[in-house]
This record gives sequence, C-alpha cells and structure tokens, in this order.
Amino acid sequence: MSRLPRPPGEQKRRGTPADLLLVGLGNPGSEFENTRHNIGADVVACLAKRHGQRLTKTKERALAAELRVGDKRLAVAFPLTFMNNSGESVRLLTRRYGIEDGERLAIVHDELDLDPGRLKMKGGGGLAGHNGLRSITQHLGTTDFIRLRIGVGKPPASQAGRDWVLRRPSKADRVVLDQAISEAADAVEMLLSDGLDATMNVVNQRRS
Repeated sequence: MSRLPRPPGEQKRRGTPADLLLVGLGNPGSEFENTRHNIGADVVACLAKRHGQRLTKTKERALAAELRVGDKRLAVAFPLTFMNNSGESVRLLTRRYGIEDGERLAIVHDELDLDPGRLKMKGGGGLAGHNGLRSITQHLGTTDFIRLRIGVGKPPASQAGRDWVLRRPSKADRVVLDQAISEAADAVEMLLSDGLDATMNVVNQRRS
C-alpha cells in the first residue's frame, strides 16, 4: 500500500510512531451507544479494556489510547466528530501517531451488505456509500488504507438503512454482534502481528 499524502511543509512527528492506528467509527453521545452504526467504536473500547487501558479525550477530537500488544504499539481511537465528519479527526490522529503508510491505518465500521456478525477485511477499495469512509478519504486524499467491516445486516423493506443502523439491535442480534466485536479485536491483534495478507486469509474465510 502507498504512503499517505501530506500537506507541503508539514513536520514529521517526533518520537516512535505507532505500529498500527485503529480507528473505530461511530457517533458520539449516549443516544448512539450500542447502535449498529457504533460497532466500530465498540471494537476500540473492547481492545482498550482487553489491554487494561482507558480511552481519554485528545486534542484530535477523539477518545484514544496507546496499547502494548506483544512487542508492538497499537493506537486505538474513536472520533468524537459525528460519522459524516470522521475524516477531520482521523487526519489529526495520523499525525499524532506518526502514521505515514496506508498499511498502518485500519478503519473498522458497520456494513449493511454483510450478514450480522460477518467480518471482512481488505486493503483499499471503494467507499460502498459509507459516509464515514467518504469523509476519511476526503481528508486523507486517498482510499489506500485498511478496512475491517462488520456486518449488521440489511433492514426490512419498510425501514430505511439510516434508521436501521442508528437503532439498537434485537437481543438475538446483540449476541451475534458482541461475538463479532470480540472477533474483530482478535483480527486487529493478528493484523498487528502477522500483517494484512495473512489476516485477510483467516478473517475473510471465516463464517459467522
């Protein structure tokens, strides 16, 4: 994957950069907690808890933490902008954590076109109509970053996709999505240790 574009004259970050920056997409505020659209943010919270860290507010308009996973440094973050403006925060976060290559930036988000709980990972690609990805692409100037998609399923014919993702799932779907959150956290740890190709081979062949 290619290097992320940088504005002319921007200074490089001092100190050791993170090996991977994971950004989980969602909307801030208690009314959006545990909705389908916030499943990316849930993965970030899962990883922080798993490694004994707390997410704290940063000047990059995000909740973030730096985790030590084996001998690697993993930065995790949840933008406090709304989904449609996620790129504002992601752009600043890449600077904070010294991320210069697309292969060291991963975005985890909900996906209507996958069955509930199904995971898919890829490097680069289209936006599939996802407003968070669109904003990130606009602010970074590239689509060349890793995406980890978590299926939330399609809404019934009588319900709009926007309403579906902004609502909390049923109890049955909640069980499935909670398992997917844990599996997504596992996938991020594998991405950190084994790289993109090996992780895609495992994640994309798994059936939920």
